Amino acid sequence: MKKTVVGFVGVGRMGANMARRLADLGYPIGAVYDPHESLANSLALELNSTAAKTLAEVTAACEVIFTVVTDDEAMRGIFSDEGDSLLTGAEDKVFINCATVSPSAHEDAADAALAAGAQTLAASMASSITQARQGSLYLMIGGAEAVFQRVKPLLEDLSVSLRHVGGVGDAAKFKALVNMVMNINTAGLAEGLGLGAALGLDLNALKEVFSQTGANSRVLETDGDDMIQREHDCFFSAAHAAKDSGIANDLAAALGLPVPLSQATECQYRRMIELGLGELDKSGIAELTFPGRSANLLA
Repeated sequence: MKKTVVGFVGVGRMGANMARRLADLGYPIGAVYDPHESLANSLALELNSTAAKTLAEVTAACEVIFTVVTDDEAMRGIFSDEGDSLLTGAEDKVFINCATVSPSAHEDAADAALAAGAQTLAASMASSITQARQGSLYLMIGGAEAVFQRVKPLLEDLSVSLRHVGGVGDAAKFKALVNMVMNINTAGLAEGLGLGAALGLDLNALKEVFSQTGANSRVLETDGDDMIQREHDCFFSAAHAAKDSGIANDLAAALGLPVPLSQATECQYRRMIELGLGELDKSGIAELTFPGRSANLLA
């Protein structure tokens, strides 16, 4: 499997580190592409690869192509049946789409690829930049079982655990719910610590109490200190949190299911975007809740 020529479309924080991981393991990286050409050029030089000028060049150079794009529009764009597209000469290629986009965008991409003679998996990632670089991602895989088995060794080289969850759209639904609950937990932690600060409590003691009680959560471990210390270097941006909560909320709305906590959380993250804080890490939601912070004063 190490002889498989791999390509990447979208080489931001996640895509670039996944490419580095596979290159470390001996996979040839046939081509990389990004709308921001400087990102592709830099990574191609680092990995002895080619910075493709077109999407079609990536398909031509590679057997398996990972895509890590920003939103539904970008996903549909790279699998368009017009203009520059990954579908040009795509017969027998495998596309592994890792972006957090709507289930319908994943399904549309898979249908378009199948019509061009290619196969598609959704590989939804419940991890961040460090895990991408270390090959310790948690992956939720959607798509045909036969395609999954074909590229499973490659996916195992990127992950500490992976689970085949059903169809392409199902993987996107699992990811939407993961991020929905994570974002609610993050917003709740920010409110709890913010209120603790307003009450004059020892926040380190409060974190310890949270960790030993029903207030515990994974985000307490990953984001608690950052909220207190105002260290919001971006691993998962507030803008992405708003988008992902929105995907889950749209799914709920289509079913007529009330999700008031998730809706409130989306509103908080959209407030961050309005205040120019969208590129802070999701922990930056604490800027809306801690007393005396500038975003709180502007709210």
